[in-house]
Amino acid sequence: MEGGSRLRAWGATLGGLMVVLAVLTACAGPYQYYEGTGLHDTTTAEVAGGWENVEGTRVVLRENGTALFEKLDGQDFDFEDGWRLSGTGTWQLTDRDGGQVVRLALTARTRVGRRFPVTTTDASTPEPPSTYAWSFYVDRDPHDDLELFFFYGDPDIGNTYVMTRETGS
Repeated sequence: MEGGSRLRAWGATLGGLMVVLAVLTACAGPYQYYEGTGLHDTTTAEVAGGWENVEGTRVVLRENGTALFEKLDGQDFDFEDGWRLSGTGTWQLTDRDGGQVVRLALTARTRVGRRFPVTTTDASTPEPPSTYAWSFYVDRDPHDDLELFFFYGDPDIGNTYVMTRETGS
């Protein structure tokens, strides 16, 4: 009888451990441990120029390291706040083990827009930041054209915000 109780206790312990592991790993979304695209051959000259997004976002990366932002949304959970920043700043192409990343920094905000209407009485809407930083992963599409992207929203969903070369650039 004592052996059966011990077996049940071990089974309950193992079952409880499996439940805890399932809960902990359920929050590990697609990009939480994202290492990068593995791309290491992009040059600063190749990244410089105009970039756009289907939502009307436009970013100009100048070869001298300065940048112009128009209607750029927040990254990660900041995207859900709905603000869109315009202004000037800086950029740089960095290379790390997982691949290259374009780091953008908004240093002078000139305008704030919204992706969707927000009522003026909505106290839960946070104030948009006056400065902000983004990290765009550098990748190539199936046609070998460069694209920049970051993840936004809930990490379990894995939504990507993709910037492509501006038409005419």
